[in-house]
Amino acid sequence: MDQPAPISPPPAGASSRLRDRLTIPVLASGGILMAVMQTVVVPLLPDLPRLTGASAATVSWTVTATLLSGAVLTPVLGRAGDMYGKRRVLTCALALMTIGSVMCALTSDIGVLIAARALQGAAASVVPLSISILRDELPPDRRGSAVALMSSTVGIGAALGLPLAALVVQYADWHTMFWLTGALGAAGVAATWWAVKESPVREPGRFDTLGALGLAAGLVCLLLGVSQGGAWGWGSARVLGLFLGAVVVLALWWWQQLRAARPLVDLRLVSRPRVGLSHVAALLTGFAFYANSLVTAQLVQAPKATGYGLGLSIVATGLCLLPGGVTMLLLSPVSARISAARGPRTTLALGAAVIACGYAVRIADSRDLWMIILGATVVATGTTLAYSALPTLILRAVPAAQTASANGVNVLMRTIGQATSSAAVAAVLVHHSSPVGGVPIPTLHGYQLAFAMAGAVALAACAAALTIPGDGPSDGTRRAEGASEGARDEAMEEA
Repeated sequence: MDQPAPISPPPAGASSRLRDRLTIPVLASGGILMAVMQTVVVPLLPDLPRLTGASAATVSWTVTATLLSGAVLTPVLGRAGDMYGKRRVLTCALALMTIGSVMCALTSDIGVLIAARALQGAAASVVPLSISILRDELPPDRRGSAVALMSSTVGIGAALGLPLAALVVQYADWHTMFWLTGALGAAGVAATWWAVKESPVREPGRFDTLGALGLAAGLVCLLLGVSQGGAWGWGSARVLGLFLGAVVVLALWWWQQLRAARPLVDLRLVSRPRVGLSHVAALLTGFAFYANSLVTAQLVQAPKATGYGLGLSIVATGLCLLPGGVTMLLLSPVSARISAARGPRTTLALGAAVIACGYAVRIADSRDLWMIILGATVVATGTTLAYSALPTLILRAVPAAQTASANGVNVLMRTIGQATSSAAVAAVLVHHSSPVGGVPIPTLHGYQLAFAMAGAVALAACAAALTIPGDGPSDGTRRAEGASEGARDEAMEEA
């Protein structure tokens, strides 16, 4: 009788090759999960006062707390990733998000919910940390498409999160939604630890604790004033005091950063036109992009009695935004090819121009559902191009040891743009409202003004992109130049 043939063991490098193949999908899934986490609470907002016994103003902090903590922690965790290891910090950010989800799933107390949502804000650093890992680990021929996909996960996750959360809220207990994100977060932590290699690129030194505290205080004052200005009154003492405090604290922080041996944010790097203008373009693009989601959701849910509203449910509203998310997923490799052929500056300018065209479609017709979906999808297309180009511009302009912190600042600028967009759109819609059934509802003219405002900001982003200096030398040369400039800066400081 023949003996069974022995089963040969797998090659020694099989596990390592599998991990290499899974690096991009694992990092992209983390970015999508982060965006889903930020979005899932939106369908709950109308019902949370009843479910928690809190006021509507208090409930709004479940969104504000995530915004504030994400804005503060993104540059801080980016810097920590450059110093202590990007995978380590990325895993910690995902773990904090997961803990926050579990806390939300276990409670109906509004105070605990707000604290848990603040913990979840740490996940905002997932995308810049992941992009930095991709730069360190991937060869140049794969890097562009991977970075473009990673950048697009923000829109993909937002488009998936709204209908998913709406379905859960409509057909299950609302805690189920957080159990789901908690389970996905735990899987993401395990997958990241197993599949993603720790980057060997580090920037040693002592962490700038004073700089982190100063930036946190300044950003909290700024974003709290922007996000609560409509509720508290733009001319109120609280809002004006917050803005004044932001100016003073951030001015002192800037002065401290210029004198720190190892600053949290290298302001000399930010002052270079290629980096600084990229940050300006990120702020303007974030403003223009965010208005699309805000306005579309309100517009299609407006009652039919307004003469323009469609009276759609929150589930149907999420499905209206879904084509835009699918478009972002499909177009991310196209944007990478455009950047490779024409340069990321061209891709960024083209994306901002497409966003403006999308808002022109929205102004032309905001009554027919198919035109609303078309306009929102065109805006999503432009966002894909712009968001994929921004990290590529940063990667080409900064030394390898500072990519996580530099991309963290770029994401922070997008966040500030989104917060400003939310406040500006709300101000426009509140000013242009009329009563329908005794309830003030924004007019169609108000929506069109919001579209025009966002389109104008998109054109400003296009102009900012065109002023960014050319792409310049190869990545290796830029890295050497960045290192030499850093050495010159250190020598000047010592002198």
